[in-house]
Amino acid sequence: MRILITNDDGINAPGLEVLAEIAAEIAGPEGEVWTVAPAFEQSGVGHCISYTHPMMIAKLGDRRYAAEGSPADCVLAGLCDVMQDARPDLILSGVNRGNNAAENVLYSGTIGGALEASLQGLPAIALSQFMGPATQTLDDPFDAARVHGAQLVRDLLTKGLWDKDDYRLFYNVNFPPVAAADVKGTRIAAQGYRTDTFFGVEPHMSPSGRKFLWIKGGPQHKPTAPGTDVAVNIDGYISVTPMRADLTAHDALAELQAQFG
Repeated sequence: MRILITNDDGINAPGLEVLAEIAAEIAGPEGEVWTVAPAFEQSGVGHCISYTHPMMIAKLGDRRYAAEGSPADCVLAGLCDVMQDARPDLILSGVNRGNNAAENVLYSGTIGGALEASLQGLPAIALSQFMGPATQTLDDPFDAARVHGAQLVRDLLTKGLWDKDDYRLFYNVNFPPVAAADVKGTRIAAQGYRTDTFFGVEPHMSPSGRKFLWIKGGPQHKPTAPGTDVAVNIDGYISVTPMRADLTAHDALAELQAQFG
């Protein structure tokens, strides 16, 4: 199996090393793992692409490249340049440092990489490690992802739904904020919503007297509705959420069509 990996924390991020280990186990001794990841951290860029300016790409080693762009850019670089002669069988994005659950999904560059892969017609999985008080005391905060990641990907490849629709399925995986030994299992979970957690800005004045705004997130351990991603993560379970790029509110179509005749 040929696997392309990327992330949004950058080419030197420890989570990418974890993902490389996971991918190598899945690919097997006869397989290949290719890396095309951002040269610098790209957290929060979502599905952004560098449409208005070029990006530099550099080969750092065997099957290892860094691109000055977003995770979606890196997927495009991998498919259309680095691996243009033989496309990958699977694209993995992560392992993100921090959860990409609930509303975080909409901002996540990790999700953006997997989403671009799905738009290109390839199987894709985004993986993130929820962080919390328990992971802060671990020698390896990615313990849950490192230990359970390969089996989770293997299970998705054998048991998951892999359609070829126009907006094909991809998967969002979040490992709970606990040690690997404390992971209770896996739950298929819908994307949740934190009702009182929002992004905002915090103003600061520079020494020169100029005003700068820092983007500031809200509490991450507020549970979402029972059975949804954050709720099951906090309860110690790996969450697996099937996703599509189609943003249509299908539940509203019939009523709106009736209203507008």
